[in-house]
Amino acid sequence: MTESATAAPSLAPIAFIGGGNMARSLIGGLVAAGADRNRIRVAEPDARTRAGLAEDFGVACFASAAEAVPGAATWVFAVKPQVMREVCESLTPIARAERPLVVSIAAGITAAQLDRWLGGGLAVVRAMPNTPALLGAGVTGLFANARVDGGERERANGLLASAGQTVWIADEAQMDAVTATSGSGPAYVFLLAEAMEDAAIAQGLPADAARILAQQTILGAARMLTGSGEPPAELRRRVTSPNGTTQAAIETFEAGGFRALVGRAIEAATRRGAELSAAND
Repeated sequence: MTESATAAPSLAPIAFIGGGNMARSLIGGLVAAGADRNRIRVAEPDARTRAGLAEDFGVACFASAAEAVPGAATWVFAVKPQVMREVCESLTPIARAERPLVVSIAAGITAAQLDRWLGGGLAVVRAMPNTPALLGAGVTGLFANARVDGGERERANGLLASAGQTVWIADEAQMDAVTATSGSGPAYVFLLAEAMEDAAIAQGLPADAARILAQQTILGAARMLTGSGEPPAELRRRVTSPNGTTQAAIETFEAGGFRALVGRAIEAATRRGAELSAAND
């Protein structure tokens, strides 16, 4: 289910554990939406990153998570998957005492793992945003465990909607497919742009012209896709004149197994997501 991309301007105290790019985009989105910056805290070990967050957003920053989380109703884990267990287990006593809503944006870490590492019995939302969230143009897949109530779901949605649209997934097993489709998806588009540039240069176009042509074509096509309400197959049909240049290109893509290749790529990314979950258990 897709929900609104409008973040609520007010929120209970929230602690970000990790202050990297994705956390920065969420914090910036919340502040831009009118959230009280005095109710936002960030735990970030890097002094330069802390200073930048404090200067840019006016939020309270701390060197350790244990300093940032007391009294916060929502904890947002924005650390690397490899260190998630260690960070969670260091906060177990506080989590047991305060029972926060836990939101994780780490790939490959399940809600059950987070709950177990934090001591159990917690409301956990697993989220998978993508890098266009840095521009407020992202999309986030969300899964809530059974302990998340309606108000907590609304809180989590407001948080992630500050960076773009949200889509709720009922079955957590499908979060690996979300990661493979949208989490990794921007890289697929960048690869297409790279290939288009290279092919245009091979046809004799100057490199700067090839780059602009590829970039603006992808931008314009994305705007048509999101703004028209039409399925991609219909938009493609409208652009493809019989026996024209576009048809020649599309037939070449199809003959080369383009659809099957995309399917195998997303299947491989989905499988890798499941492997990362198992490796972190």
